[in-house]
This record gives sequence, structure tokens and C-alpha cells, in this order.
Amino acid sequence: MSSTNPPPIGLIAGWGRYPVVIAQALQAAGHTVHCVGLKNHADPQLREICDGYYSCGIAKVGHHIGFFRRRGITQATMAGKVFKHKVLFGRWGWLSLVPDLRTFKMFFPLFIAGKDDRRDDTILTVIVNEFARSGIELAPATNFAPELLVKQGLLTRRAPTAAERADIEFGWQLAKEMGRLDIGQSVAVKGRAVIAVEAIEGTDECIRRAGQFCPHGGFTVVKVAKPQQDMRFDVPTIGIGTIESLIAARGKVLAIEAGKTIVIDQEAVVRLADEHGVSVVALEDGHFA
Repeated sequence: MSSTNPPPIGLIAGWGRYPVVIAQALQAAGHTVHCVGLKNHADPQLREICDGYYSCGIAKVGHHIGFFRRRGITQATMAGKVFKHKVLFGRWGWLSLVPDLRTFKMFFPLFIAGKDDRRDDTILTVIVNEFARSGIELAPATNFAPELLVKQGLLTRRAPTAAERADIEFGWQLAKEMGRLDIGQSVAVKGRAVIAVEAIEGTDECIRRAGQFCPHGGFTVVKVAKPQQDMRFDVPTIGIGTIESLIAARGKVLAIEAGKTIVIDQEAVVRLADEHGVSVVALEDGHFA
């Protein structure tokens, strides 16, 4: 295709505002956007935004691929959260999602008793490879909206105190090691004591749990990318909801990784944090200049 006629792009949309922002960015760049909205996850607004829309279950990968292929899609992207604990550990597990045959064949080897491997990277790599076998490349969503990746620096008016900076540097090392082990991306710390770590439940629940264990608040949350981060999926993301969770739990600092963290509606995020005296800082390596 000519440069004046950008190719159509497929979008697999999970929960949250992120898929909406990506769809809008793609259309602004001139792409036709065909979206697979994951049932019980995707924002209904996507049906109105996208040029083509198909609401489909999570475990219907064959259907997702078929929808894209019928529309000539050779490049697609994933955006938005999937509530993995409900998908993997609800009653009857992943079989309760009634997977199509292609999905069943893809994932059955991962779920055999004694050989289970349900780590994020393992599952998502299987999906990426399956799309590739059908001639569809899954690209990082940030390729289409690089402005969403936060730049290094202090985002808010309030800067972390010396004690909070020490907690950031301490928590950063822990969060990176958790990421290396594919456990989670976030850790809550106060006085170099670990209050809560993120696993399958997600950052917001981790923050809420930290608030329960530290009711006087004042703790620091560090959220980073994995050392082996694949930017095609599971990229660290924060938004208004993250700050709201931090405020409700009485946390005071959020440290994120510059260049590898997506900030949705950054101006609104910073404004809300400033209103409540929360410090938000983006660092490259967890250390302050």
C-alpha cells in the first residue's frame, strides 16, 4: 500500500481505557481499525469508535484470527487488562470459557497436570506465535502511540522525601526481581519493609492490600517493567484509577519506570495526584540524580 493509505490494523481489546486511546491513535494516523472486544472486558465505546467490531470470548483465538483474516489484517496489537485470576482459576478453570478447538490445542500442553505453566509470558507468547502462524504480526501498541510512554522526571509538584527516595531504590530492586521471576510488576514499601507485592490480582488490589496492612498510610509504590519485558504485551500501565487507589489507601508516592510505562491521560493523572499531595516520579534505573 502507498504511504497515503495506511494498512488496516487489528486491535484485541481488554479492560480499561487504554484500548480506546490506542484505537483513537490508530484512526488519527489514518488506519482502518478492526477490533476484537473481549467479552466482559472491552469498553462498549469501542463498538462506536472502530471501523469493524467483534465481541468475542477470551478463549476463542481461532475466531479472533478468522475475524482479522477476513478483513485483510496482517498486523494487530493487544491493549488492555485481562482479569487472569478469573480466567485461569474460576470454577472449571479455563475450560469454563468454552475454548474453541484452536485455543484448546494451543493451551492444553500448558495445563497438563504436573507440567502446568500459566505464567503471563508463557501464555502470551503462545498467543503471539499462533497469530504469526496465520500471517498476523502482533506489534506493541506503543508503536502506534509512543507518546503514552512516560518520560523521565518528577511529574508532580511534590517530590519524594529522602526517606521515600530510599524506599523507591529499595523497592525498585525487589520489583525488578519479581519481574524477572514473572510474578508481578509492583511492590508497596515503607521504611524498607515490604507491605504488599503484586501477583495475579493486579496493581490496584496490591495497593488496596497495602492500605489494609498500613492504615496510617505514607507508603511508596514502585511499578516497573520486567527486565525481559516484551513490549507487545503486559506493559506496565497506570491511569486515573491507579492514583485513586493510592489516595484511598493513603499511599504517598508512586515511582514508575521511564520509557517503559504507559500513562493514560497523564495530565489528569498529575492533576489528581497534585490535589492530594501524592508524588509521582518516573525513573530510568530507580536512582535519583
